[in-house]
Amino acid sequence: MTSRPLLAEVFVRGLYIVLLVASIWVLLRGHNAPGGGFIGGLLAVAASAAYALTFNATSALQRLPLRPAALAAIGVLLSAASGVPALWSDLPFLTHLWVELPLGIADLPLSTVMVFDFGVYLCVWGALGGYCLGLLRALEEAP
Repeated sequence: MTSRPLLAEVFVRGLYIVLLVASIWVLLRGHNAPGGGFIGGLLAVAASAAYALTFNATSALQRLPLRPAALAAIGVLLSAASGVPALWSDLPFLTHLWVELPLGIADLPLSTVMVFDFGVYLCVWGALGGYCLGLLRALEEAP
Protein backbone atom coordinates (compact mmCIF):
# COMPACT_ATOMS: atom_id res chain seq x y z
CA MET A 1 0.00 0.00 0.00
CA THR A 2 1.40 3.39 -0.97
CA SER A 3 0.87 6.47 1.12
CA ARG A 4 -0.86 9.48 -0.33
CA PRO A 5 0.99 12.81 -0.20
CA LEU A 6 -1.94 14.53 1.54
CA LEU A 7 -0.04 17.71 2.37
CA ALA A 8 1.16 18.04 -1.23
CA GLU A 9 -2.36 17.47 -2.55
CA VAL A 10 -3.82 20.22 -0.37
CA PHE A 11 -0.97 22.61 -1.20
CA VAL A 12 -1.06 22.00 -4.97
CA ARG A 13 -4.83 22.47 -5.19
CA GLY A 14 -4.32 26.03 -3.95
CA LEU A 15 -1.09 26.54 -5.88
CA TYR A 16 -2.84 25.55 -9.12
CA ILE A 17 -5.35 28.39 -8.77
CA VAL A 18 -2.66 30.88 -7.69
CA LEU A 19 -0.46 30.00 -10.70
CA LEU A 20 -3.38 30.33 -13.15
CA VAL A 21 -4.39 33.71 -11.69
CA ALA A 22 -0.75 34.84 -11.87
CA SER A 23 -0.54 33.64 -15.48
CA ILE A 24 -3.60 35.72 -16.41
CA TRP A 25 -2.18 38.74 -14.57
CA VAL A 26 1.11 38.42 -16.49
CA LEU A 27 -0.84 38.00 -19.74
CA LEU A 28 -2.89 41.16 -19.15
CA ARG A 29 0.13 43.16 -17.99
CA GLY A 30 2.21 42.16 -20.99
CA HIS A 31 1.37 44.72 -23.62
CA ASN A 32 2.26 47.64 -21.34
CA ALA A 33 5.27 46.11 -19.60
CA PRO A 34 7.43 42.97 -19.75
CA GLY A 35 5.43 39.78 -19.75
CA GLY A 36 2.57 38.76 -21.94
CA GLY A 37 1.34 35.67 -23.64
CA PHE A 38 4.50 33.59 -23.61
CA ILE A 39 5.42 34.05 -19.96
CA GLY A 40 1.77 33.78 -18.92
CA GLY A 41 1.49 30.55 -20.89
CA LEU A 42 4.58 29.18 -19.15
CA LEU A 43 2.99 29.89 -15.78
CA ALA A 44 -0.14 28.01 -16.90
CA VAL A 45 2.09 25.09 -17.95
CA ALA A 46 3.73 25.20 -14.51
CA ALA A 47 0.29 24.97 -12.90
CA SER A 48 -0.63 21.96 -15.05
CA ALA A 49 2.73 20.25 -14.42
CA ALA A 50 2.52 20.76 -10.65
CA TYR A 51 -0.98 19.28 -10.66
CA ALA A 52 0.15 16.31 -12.77
CA LEU A 53 3.17 15.62 -10.56
CA THR A 54 1.01 15.61 -7.44
CA PHE A 55 -2.04 13.78 -8.74
CA ASN A 56 -1.54 12.32 -12.24
CA ALA A 57 -1.32 13.47 -15.83
CA THR A 58 -4.85 12.36 -16.67
CA SER A 59 -6.28 14.52 -13.88
CA ALA A 60 -4.22 17.47 -15.06
CA LEU A 61 -5.40 16.99 -18.67
CA GLN A 62 -9.01 17.05 -17.47
CA ARG A 63 -8.43 20.46 -15.86
CA LEU A 64 -7.38 22.06 -19.16
CA PRO A 65 -10.14 24.07 -20.84
CA LEU A 66 -9.69 22.03 -24.07
CA ARG A 67 -7.51 19.20 -25.33
CA PRO A 68 -3.89 20.39 -25.71
CA ALA A 69 -3.84 20.24 -29.53
CA ALA A 70 -7.11 22.19 -29.76
CA LEU A 71 -5.80 24.78 -27.28
CA ALA A 72 -2.62 25.25 -29.32
CA ALA A 73 -4.50 25.40 -32.63
CA ILE A 74 -6.95 28.02 -31.36
CA GLY A 75 -4.00 30.02 -30.05
CA VAL A 76 -2.24 29.98 -33.42
CA LEU A 77 -5.47 30.99 -35.19
CA LEU A 78 -6.11 33.86 -32.76
CA SER A 79 -2.56 35.17 -33.14
CA ALA A 80 -2.80 35.03 -36.93
CA ALA A 81 -6.27 36.60 -36.89
CA SER A 82 -4.97 39.55 -34.86
CA GLY A 83 -3.17 40.78 -37.98
CA VAL A 84 -6.23 40.80 -40.22
CA PRO A 85 -7.77 44.11 -39.01
CA ALA A 86 -4.63 45.91 -40.18
CA LEU A 87 -5.17 44.54 -43.70
CA TRP A 88 -8.70 45.98 -43.66
CA SER A 89 -7.13 49.37 -42.87
CA ASP A 90 -4.58 49.09 -45.72
CA LEU A 91 -1.73 48.60 -43.23
CA PRO A 92 0.88 45.83 -43.18
CA PHE A 93 -0.15 42.50 -41.66
CA LEU A 94 0.26 42.42 -37.84
CA THR A 95 0.31 46.20 -37.54
CA HIS A 96 -1.55 46.44 -34.27
CA LEU A 97 -4.50 48.75 -33.86
CA TRP A 98 -5.90 50.38 -30.75
CA VAL A 99 -9.44 51.52 -29.99
CA GLU A 100 -11.03 52.90 -26.86
CA LEU A 101 -14.32 51.57 -25.59
CA PRO A 102 -16.17 54.27 -23.64
CA LEU A 103 -17.63 52.82 -20.44
CA GLY A 104 -19.11 56.01 -19.01
CA ILE A 105 -16.72 56.69 -16.13
CA ALA A 106 -13.60 55.67 -18.04
CA ASP A 107 -12.43 54.49 -21.44
CA LEU A 108 -11.17 50.94 -21.83
CA PRO A 109 -8.25 50.70 -24.27
CA LEU A 110 -8.47 47.60 -26.48
CA SER A 111 -5.95 46.41 -29.02
CA THR A 112 -5.16 43.63 -31.41
CA VAL A 113 -2.00 43.16 -29.34
CA MET A 114 -4.16 41.61 -26.63
CA VAL A 115 -5.67 39.15 -29.13
CA PHE A 116 -2.16 38.24 -30.30
CA ASP A 117 -0.91 37.77 -26.71
CA PHE A 118 -3.94 35.66 -25.79
CA GLY A 119 -3.29 33.48 -28.82
CA VAL A 120 0.34 33.01 -27.79
CA TYR A 121 -0.82 32.21 -24.24
CA LEU A 122 -3.18 29.48 -25.48
CA CYS A 123 -0.61 28.12 -27.92
CA VAL A 124 2.10 27.82 -25.27
CA TRP A 125 -0.27 26.28 -22.71
CA GLY A 126 -1.61 23.82 -25.26
CA ALA A 127 1.62 22.85 -26.99
CA LEU A 128 4.13 22.87 -24.14
CA GLY A 129 1.57 21.83 -21.53
CA GLY A 130 0.40 18.96 -23.72
CA TYR A 131 3.99 17.86 -24.31
CA CYS A 132 4.80 18.03 -20.60
CA LEU A 133 1.65 16.13 -19.59
CA GLY A 134 2.27 13.57 -22.32
CA LEU A 135 5.76 12.91 -20.96
CA LEU A 136 4.44 12.60 -17.42
CA ARG A 137 1.70 10.23 -18.59
CA ALA A 138 4.31 8.07 -20.34
CA LEU A 139 6.39 7.98 -17.13
CA GLU A 140 3.32 6.93 -15.15
CA GLU A 141 2.64 4.05 -17.56
CA ALA A 142 6.28 2.89 -17.72
CA PRO A 143 7.04 -0.33 -15.83
